[in-house]
Amino acid sequence: MGNAFYTGEYTNLFAQLGYSSQEIQNRVEECFNTIFFGSEEERIFHEAGDDMGYLMDTGNLDVRTEGQSYGMMMALQMNRKDIFDRIWKWTRTHMYIKSGPNKGYFGWSAQLDGTLNSNGSAPDGEEYFAMALLFAANRWGDGEGIFEYSREAKALLHEMVHKGEDGSGQPMFDPKYHYIRFTTDTNFTDPSYHLPHFYELFARWGNPQDADFFSTLAAKSRDYLKAACHPVTGLAAEYAEYDGTPCKHGNHHHFYSDSYRVAANLALDYEWFGADEWETICADNIQRFFAQTAKGKEELIYNIDGTPVVNPEELVHEIDGTPVGVLHPVGLLATNAQASLAAKAAYRMEFVRKLWDTPLRTGNRRYYDNCLYLFAMLALSGNYRIWLPKTKGASE
Repeated sequence: MGNAFYTGEYTNLFAQLGYSSQEIQNRVEECFNTIFFGSEEERIFHEAGDDMGYLMDTGNLDVRTEGQSYGMMMALQMNRKDIFDRIWKWTRTHMYIKSGPNKGYFGWSAQLDGTLNSNGSAPDGEEYFAMALLFAANRWGDGEGIFEYSREAKALLHEMVHKGEDGSGQPMFDPKYHYIRFTTDTNFTDPSYHLPHFYELFARWGNPQDADFFSTLAAKSRDYLKAACHPVTGLAAEYAEYDGTPCKHGNHHHFYSDSYRVAANLALDYEWFGADEWETICADNIQRFFAQTAKGKEELIYNIDGTPVVNPEELVHEIDGTPVGVLHPVGLLATNAQASLAAKAAYRMEFVRKLWDTPLRTGNRRYYDNCLYLFAMLALSGNYRIWLPKTKGASE
């Protein structure tokens, strides 16, 4: 469908498969409740004290800005202000950096008691924090202190764009290319950090002086993804250079865990804004690759051209005692299914049905997979929505 920002209408691909609105609503709520309130073997959310909470990375036993910002977006979309505020207060209390070159950012990893593991930041977390906070201001209205959501979002966005202009610290957007960096001290990027659908909204609701910057960045990031995604397979590397080629730094030049999110991001951008028909081509390429070339071999690790990695020993992990290459198979399926919001070719509904038939992941690696799973369930059911300012009417 596309253009939800302008039409207020969202695609429900589960309904197109014949599931009733009640079945779909129940399934989405069940997923959310399992992730947030399930048993110790199921949930990833934990309350802390009377008014805080965190999402635990169950594979690494820490709290990450990725998970905290995802949790806020999930709570926002499910209209759970109580959970949103708990997560935000834990994050703002324990992960906010109050001094030094990264002042105003968030430490990307913390221990379960709130002790920071790092004063470095992961910009994808900041992007999601800013978007979730702006949506919260629009949906629920601003509160006081740290719950004055729009003020907090705009302060964070200002740091992300302008830090370093006074000689201290580095911005999250590269000053020359303007692309989102992998970290503030690197000169390469992560294709899955490119969120043009968020930039469109930052341009409208963020700091007025940066409106042109974010509007231009939305177009630049769409063009960047065309360079980063392989023209035949649609696959992108985990980390990439500013020209889109797989990153030469370290061992992240394969299609691997971070990369999966690219399909979900371009699909949501297409659903919200429908600005670039290339996103349909790329989504079709990704689904064709996994439905044809990689069918039955999804557990292998691939280069972005679709060739299996010959010596992946350093990337092999165990799941339930079995050696595998792909660490997050359910997350991969979820993002490939979410790609159906942009895809138009033969495999579109096949992936949606496969996701519906696949349960949430269990075990100690469930955190990342189930976050991507819930986002896909929200998106494919028409419930991953843009929340407009109340003065204009919420996008219902």
